[in-house]
Amino acid sequence: MPIQKLRNFLDSHRIKYFIISHSPAYTAQEIAASAHVPGKELAKTVMVTIDGRLAMAVLPASGKLDFTMLERVASSNDVLLASEEDFADMFPGCEVGAMPPFGNLFGMKTYVDRELARDEEIVFNAGDHTELLRLSFRDYEHLVHPVIADLVKR
Repeated sequence: MPIQKLRNFLDSHRIKYFIISHSPAYTAQEIAASAHVPGKELAKTVMVTIDGRLAMAVLPASGKLDFTMLERVASSNDVLLASEEDFADMFPGCEVGAMPPFGNLFGMKTYVDRELARDEEIVFNAGDHTELLRLSFRDYEHLVHPVIADLVKR
């Protein structure tokens, strides 16, 4: 989903957002530093499979997914990190690793770490490695309907 498609979706729902351009960066921590966004405020999308179906786990950039917690939340004993091959065709126009955390637009469940839900805003990759989008967490939650839970190893 290139940024224009995402922007059109947000515009059609009358959502206010900001675009943050930054120099090319690929890891969540590099992106946070390049865009001058604290790592705990930048959301990264981790692709997983739950019972063989793709899902998104959305975490603070500085966090690591706790698979045991996600299994508990998803009521599953089969949660695995998805390989790029598993989802390469799911996000046309997106660079690998820069998928926006809108699982609902791709027919997949979205799980968001509770720490991100505590912030007033959420900042995330918008389809490439040079732009981020910032919008209110309340608007994000209204559009995506994610499952909010403790997902990060603490």
